[in-house]
Amino acid sequence: MPDPRPEVLDFLLSRRSRPARTLSDPVPDRAALEPILRAALRSPDHGKLEPWRLIVLERAALRRLADLVGTHGRARGRPPEEVDKQRLQYADAGLAVAVIFSPVESDKIPEAEQLLSAGAVCTQLLNAALAAGWGANWLTGWASHDPDFRAAALDLAPQERIAGLIHIGTETAAPPDRPRPDMASKVAWISA
Repeated sequence: MPDPRPEVLDFLLSRRSRPARTLSDPVPDRAALEPILRAALRSPDHGKLEPWRLIVLERAALRRLADLVGTHGRARGRPPEEVDKQRLQYADAGLAVAVIFSPVESDKIPEAEQLLSAGAVCTQLLNAALAAGWGANWLTGWASHDPDFRAAALDLAPQERIAGLIHIGTETAAPPDRPRPDMASKVAWISA
């Protein structure tokens, strides 16, 4: 017999990310962040491989990464507007959690499933932060996908990638909700 949790379903039906540029201080301290991190680590993980890890980036670390984005982007010949946009993502943030996809050798669990598990950690982390009353947003960007930046910024191994940067803080403004997918165009029912 089902044991419904209507308050959880109501939250999921109304949840929405908050733009990172609208997040400010205060940000959660370690005590407030720990249950959010624990919730994220309860994500689906086929084979119990734990093909992910979390790096909490506090303000000083984010400023260091912003400087590195600027230096790295200019050295790569990226357009100045792309460099500035990505740099500000780090420079303006007070707290972000990097979800690192760290694949594990497995004969049973393909890397694609492991990557999906890292994505589930991102979703769970985002929703846990929102459920705890914080504003939160899942971002990446060109720097996140650049192997040299990942190695220099976060000391990631060559096989590791950033699945997401979850920015968490106090919401200062809420833009209007965006249109959501039409179920009729996204859901198929097969009964036989």
